[in-house]
Amino acid sequence: MVRSKRYIENISKVDRLNEYSLEEAVNILDECNKAKLDETIEIAVNLGVDPRHADQAIRG
Repeated sequence: MVRSKRYIENISKVDRLNEYSLEEAVNILDECNKAKLDETIEIAVNLGVDPRHADQAIRG
């Protein structure tokens, strides 16, 4: 598959075997060349709580 120059440049900034902290990951995303549209980031977080217990209820 042929990749664009922007994709190749952006992927070279990331080490796929390294785990980044949240701050480092956001900084890397900021440094990458932007797409020609409004970008969004989706984050999934495992909180490790049991919603059946009243003291661990989550709202949102």
